[in-house]
Amino acid sequence: MSTETETETPRQERNVPKPVFTDAEAGSQEFPSSTSRSYNYFTPAKRRASVYEDVTVDVQPDPARHLTQGWIYGFADGTSGYPQEWSALKSTDWHKFLDPNEEWEQTIYRNNANVVRQVQHNIANAKAAHVFAQWNRAWTDVVAKHVGAWAHAEHGLGMHVYTIANRDAPTNMINNALAVGAVHKLRFAQDLILYNLELSDEIEGFDGQSHLATWQDDPTWQGVRENVERLTGVRDWSEAFFATALVFEPLVGELFRSGFVMQTAALQGDFVTPTLVGSGESDVAREQRGARALFGMLADDEEHGEANKAVMAEWLAAWTPVSVEAARKLQPIWSQPAEKAMRFEDSMERSMQRFEGLLSDIGLETPKEASA
Repeated sequence: MSTETETETPRQERNVPKPVFTDAEAGSQEFPSSTSRSYNYFTPAKRRASVYEDVTVDVQPDPARHLTQGWIYGFADGTSGYPQEWSALKSTDWHKFLDPNEEWEQTIYRNNANVVRQVQHNIANAKAAHVFAQWNRAWTDVVAKHVGAWAHAEHGLGMHVYTIANRDAPTNMINNALAVGAVHKLRFAQDLILYNLELSDEIEGFDGQSHLATWQDDPTWQGVRENVERLTGVRDWSEAFFATALVFEPLVGELFRSGFVMQTAALQGDFVTPTLVGSGESDVAREQRGARALFGMLADDEEHGEANKAVMAEWLAAWTPVSVEAARKLQPIWSQPAEKAMRFEDSMERSMQRFEGLLSDIGLETPKEASA
């Protein structure tokens, strides 16, 4: 009888790299904020950062802040990222600008939804009360032709001025403000066209297509059309924003919306159109708060302030005559309603004063063409 000896096959160890702790990980480093219980990579405007700051500040990269390896993409002509050379204005720190409206994604949807709901409720109430049937023929034509024509101005500025400028500014805070401006203008243009369609159904003989010929061919509107089209051709994002928010809007936009429509509609038995146009006026007020903050910051810049003021003065000299001429060509509209509410010259004077006040807030002198 023989005895077999069992032999165990030695277990082969797997060749797996073992972790080696070198104490070089970021978590082991000491930073000024290592003992802090909060996380901020920027200095908030107040004691605690707002939600707007948390979701906006430094979202857009910048080699001057955190992007230490430089731009990670570029264009065929050799430029990269968001070049500061795309603006004739200079700043020691573009990131100092924070939108005073604190607009971000949630507020855009919430504010615009509130406006649309209010407009829809007003139109529904007017239809239920058969208000539109009480309008006189002259006012019906004014709304069809001229209020409808204003939608083209809003669309042009929103799609081809603010949207384009939104891509070029050097910080996310500025681009956010410009994007919101684009959204507001496109929504307002859409509101005006939808209103036009509602009136086409409600008022017999309402010409829902007349605004097209008015915008394209009516001499009254060719100054406004030229002004808008020239703005769409500006490639310096800061000049486009400046010439739109601080020149065109007070001299032309507010003149028509507030100085004519909102002043005149009530006497014609129309309480709906002013609420719709008033939403556009509110949008512009928000954009102008941002414009005052941005261009005021640039005018007060310790290093570049005086040079920036000189550039903005050149822009005023170029754009003020264009907008004043566009505004004066609108004068015949003031005589078209059956019931007159305000003289054109009185409306124009108020617009001039508004324009002068905006420039004064920034520290700029009013050009002689717009002296009230």
